[in-house]
Amino acid sequence: MAFVEYSIEDGIARLTLTRPDKRNAMNDQMLADLEVAVDQAASEALAVVICGEGDHFCAGLDLAEHSLKTAIEGIDGSRNWHRVFQKIRGGRIPYFAALHGAVIGGGLELASVAHVRVADRTAFFALPEGQRGIFVGGGGSVHTSRIMGVPLMTDMMLTGRVLDVDEARQANIVTYVTPAGEALAKATELAKKAATNAPLSNYAVINALPRIRDSGYDEGLFFESMIAAFTQTTPEAHERLRAFLEKRAARIAPKE
Repeated sequence: MAFVEYSIEDGIARLTLTRPDKRNAMNDQMLADLEVAVDQAASEALAVVICGEGDHFCAGLDLAEHSLKTAIEGIDGSRNWHRVFQKIRGGRIPYFAALHGAVIGGGLELASVAHVRVADRTAFFALPEGQRGIFVGGGGSVHTSRIMGVPLMTDMMLTGRVLDVDEARQANIVTYVTPAGEALAKATELAKKAATNAPLSNYAVINALPRIRDSGYDEGLFFESMIAAFTQTTPEAHERLRAFLEKRAARIAPKE
């Protein structure tokens, strides 16, 4: 039985975590299934939406399985999470996370490697590793801390603090909030918009922005110039710019 369901329509792949009886807790098999789905999406999709079946997105690591591992097995497991999640974060296509219910521990780490996060009003966020006697192992100390900041992440891990969706938006964990049950539709709408971008521009946004942020000031500006020149000199960029100048492209307007 696969714990990640894959589907694709109009170039938008949907990856659904399908272990609802365990609140979509991530075990080794689900991680393996996720990697298969991510690899398939990379070969045929223009954008991806990742979501969870049932009442929750993902309640994190399957602690029952984790508690049986030796230290070296735990290291191997963590590095497997890193490898799979890097395929999402640093691939060629954008990922949109549709969040609802529990987004806890490893579930928040998974959401953190998506490029855009949409949450509905039922979503809540926690990092209870401190209370469980463990530490984040799915890249959260790198990815999640860069989103919310080290002080807030420290607070959540030490005290068990739970954030509601408004607190999560204030902390930049999510950038869109929807009524209950509407996160998936909104994430799909956004994925469809991103899928119309030039693929090279999407690749540059996904891969250049994080590296520029983590580089030095002068290095970042230099790298930005290189990426800007590289993207704007492609035939597709020339055609899109020409369409704009000839008033054939949609104009940017304020929301009504």
